[in-house]
Amino acid sequence: MFVQWTQDRELHGFLPEIARGLCVPGGYPYPMNEHDERGTTMTGVDPSRLDDQQLMKELETIHRTRHDTLLYASNDALRAHNERMAQLEGEYLRRNPRRLVSAGRTREGARERGCGETASPGVPGT
Repeated sequence: MFVQWTQDRELHGFLPEIARGLCVPGGYPYPMNEHDERGTTMTGVDPSRLDDQQLMKELETIHRTRHDTLLYASNDALRAHNERMAQLEGEYLRRNPRRLVSAGRTREGARERGCGETASPGVPGT
């Protein structure tokens, strides 16, 4: 709407000189400066800038959407999802190098586990 207004004003000579160069025919602004991110993949906030709570929320969200992305998203969307997931998980692992690892989630633990036993405490079937 603003673009159309500026074009109308430019045609009739009502636009100040400084504003006349902001739009090209068709209503699109001229290419932006170094902050122009058109044509780049938007992957969200750098994981290192997230606090622990924000990081966990991002991880929960991306894991919740994983299945639908795999089944129904375009190849580009799946690629972006993979990249973002790797960034978030990498940051989590960097922050938590000594995280609790359930014995049932290791090869040895899985071999020792009998039928019907859970791999994670309190989580059935994992």
